[in-house]
Amino acid sequence: MKTLLVCGYGTGISDAVVRRFAAEGFTVGIAARSAEKLAAAKRTLAVDNIHVKTFAVDLSNPAAAARLVHDARAALGSIGVIHWNAASRNAGDLLTAKAVDICEVLDVAVTSLVSVAQAALPDLVAAKGALLVTNGGLGVNDPKVDAMAVRIGSMGLAVANAAKRKLVGLLSDRLTREGVYVGEVVVMGLVKGTVSDRGNATIDPKHVAEKFWTLFAKRDVVSVDAR
Repeated sequence: MKTLLVCGYGTGISDAVVRRFAAEGFTVGIAARSAEKLAAAKRTLAVDNIHVKTFAVDLSNPAAAARLVHDARAALGSIGVIHWNAASRNAGDLLTAKAVDICEVLDVAVTSLVSVAQAALPDLVAAKGALLVTNGGLGVNDPKVDAMAVRIGSMGLAVANAAKRKLVGLLSDRLTREGVYVGEVVVMGLVKGTVSDRGNATIDPKHVAEKFWTLFAKRDVVSVDAR
């Protein structure tokens, strides 16, 4: 089924993914926390003749994430591709962070992603579909990367990215036997046009979106970097 559900829509990577898959004839749904931002995105995309369904949802809540799949299925039909682009930047300093903030970071990266995969599994299997995941370079196991994560106050995100990287590998191994492709793009830097861009971002979101399309089309590797 040529239906794409984007979980964690924003103005950078996921917007470019929406545009790339829509150009290939996909019907698209976008989900994020803010209904106002979703409404604005819907208007902006419509200018380019891309018409999307929107779903306001807190993706740090695994039960809400699962309900999203049911709502999207009702609005769009069977879901063939899921793009998981959600992330939480809470728990920047793990030694001062509240437990609830640490849980939120991990729920967004792991628990809610699993909930969505479980809820969408029948659709994904029927479509021989795909689960595409945005990940970040802070999850790489390297002392220099660890030092940077501490310095910029992104310890929670680093842990979440590392956990998500392992999850992608596990889901890939498990779902391959069901005919479902799982892959990630690991973004090794700042992306232009996002909240992290302070004029020093170097990665074009269109470049990342093209990486996702290639992963989906070829289905031959699990993880690639985007620089």
